[in-house]
Order: sequence, then C-alpha cells, then structure tokens
Amino acid sequence: MVDLAGRALGAGVVAANDEWFADKENLLLDTEPVFHPHTFGPKGQVMDGWETRRRRGASADRPHPDPGDHDWAIIRLGAAGVIRGVVVDTAHFRGNHPQSASVEAAYVPEHPSLDEVLSAGVAWTTIVPRGALHGDTAHRFPVAVERRFTHVRLNIFPDGGVARLRVHGEAVPDPDYLDGLMVDVAAAEHGGVAEAASDRFFSPPHHVNAPGRSRVMGEGWETRRRRDDGHDWVRVRLAGPSLVAAVEIDTDHYKGNAPGWIRLRAKTDGDPAEDDGWWDLLPPTRVQPDTRHRWRVAPDRPARHVRVEAYPDGGIARLRVLGRLTTAGLAELRARVRDLDARPGAAPTAR
Repeated sequence: MVDLAGRALGAGVVAANDEWFADKENLLLDTEPVFHPHTFGPKGQVMDGWETRRRRGASADRPHPDPGDHDWAIIRLGAAGVIRGVVVDTAHFRGNHPQSASVEAAYVPEHPSLDEVLSAGVAWTTIVPRGALHGDTAHRFPVAVERRFTHVRLNIFPDGGVARLRVHGEAVPDPDYLDGLMVDVAAAEHGGVAEAASDRFFSPPHHVNAPGRSRVMGEGWETRRRRDDGHDWVRVRLAGPSLVAAVEIDTDHYKGNAPGWIRLRAKTDGDPAEDDGWWDLLPPTRVQPDTRHRWRVAPDRPARHVRVEAYPDGGIARLRVLGRLTTAGLAELRARVRDLDARPGAAPTAR
C-alpha cells in the first residue's frame, strides 16, 4: 500500500494544537527516526518526532489532566483515498510517549483552508478507536472503514511524543480531473498499484511508481542476483483501462546493477496472475545503466495492467506509463467513487 501521508505524494501537517518540544512536521519525514542522546536545544532534548508539553490539571487540588484532555495534529493526505492501515510510531520516545491514541479521518474536497478543515461542518469519522500506546514501538492499526478521505487527525492522550505517522491505503483520484487528460496512469497518486513482483530482496516494488525521481539507489526496485535462467518482473495495476501513448523506464543510480534488457507487457482483462493474455507494449529492448529511457508506443487495445520484466535481474528506479483512461475506465472509476462516498462512516462526529 502507498503511504497516503507521504511527503513525496504531497501530504503535509496542516495544524497541531501544541508542538512545544518537537515540530509537528517531523511526523511525515520519510526517514527512519533517529536519536542522539545528550543533544539539547533551548527547549530540552532534541527529538526526531512531534512532541507536546506536559498537560496539567486546572488547579493544585486537581493537578492531573482530565482523561479527555488531549493533543492533536491534522494531516492533509497527499491523495484522496481509502485508508487500510495506520502506523503510529513512538520510536525513541520512552518516558515521554502518549498513554493512548486515536485516529479520525474526514473528506474535505478541493483545496480547503485550515479554517475550512477545522469548521464545525466537517464530519470526522473514527478509523482507529482510542487504544494504548507503548514507548519506542511501531503500532500498526488496521482500518476497516471503506470511504474516501482527504485528512486525518491524530489524537494523543493526554500528551507526549510520536516519531512518525504512516497512513497506508489506495489512492482514489477524481475522475472528472482525469477525464481526457494524458497522465501517468501507473502513478500511485492516480491509483496505480504495484501489486506483485518476482523478487523484493533489496527494495520493494512499490518504489517503481512512486512520485518524483529517485534520489538514491535504495529508492528504486532492485532484485537479488539471479543464478538461474529466469528473469525478474513487477506487475502494476493501472488507474483503470487506459490507452497508452508513451512509456518511461528509469535506471537512475543503477550503474553496475541495471538490467541488460527490459520488456514491458500489458493485459487488457482477465486474471493478471495468469500468464495468458499478456501482449507486448514494448518488446525486449536493450537498456543502459543510470539512464532515463523514453519510448512512444501505439498499442491497438487498452491496458489495465502492465508488467515490466527485467532480464535477467537488476534495478529499476521508476516506471512511467503515459496514457488516457478509456470511456469504460472513467465509468469504472466514477462508479467506485459513488459507491465509496455513499457508504456510511464509523461514528462520524462534527467538531
């Protein structure tokens, strides 16, 4: 699943009620949290995460905060989509982690201001009920609410620090925006999904349709060295049935470990796990190390899935498939959006 809260996808932390010790923006950093002991700034130990001050009660007679008191941060997702799981990571927060947390989500269309997101008319749906947190732990919470969302709110009780937040799911783009546009129909932001791969030893296949160009070799998809006569592959489900006009294979940063040849195959319908029904979008073609390759294509039928095959093995930084959704593809996407938006949420609350 793509991280809908990834900065590369365009997500951002738009608000937090408190960030006294550590900035809210740290929640979405794409690096693993780090800790350098005895590194102090004006406000104390420097922490790689979001950390609020300690809450206090209303008086000396009641010094502890009310159980309902809590801190919160609101994240604008990089793409509207269906959330399948949330990771609340308290890495390196040991004596200063929250006691518990919950996650809510909302759908606020277009490009809302912060005031619009915080307005009383926005309905927030609980997607992760309040549950206990532990220090220095990556907590993985499944989400079963089948709706489209654009924003999430992380609530921590009563206060403390969280290193990272990940919101895994499927992007569901606006069909009216895609209607007639030539876009990368394999891109994660448009609903493309790297569904399967023959090998993911060095890095995962979902990197191939990630936003932007890779910055280092580890941001692509790389397989182990094959010692047989086979070849490696990764399969991507496109945003929908599409007429493809051009493709791009980028071996950026793969210098001594790029494939020798690639082949790009497509499938119009049927089970993508079956070998029959695949046809060549690009025949076996020599590729160069550390090179951005581009080709125009003119297939005589739409593609729903593509499979990039690496001969015999190696690394591919990015795959781009430029095309337009077919009339049937747009109809499918519109039907899915209508179905998702019509489904009830789980205990929505307007705030």
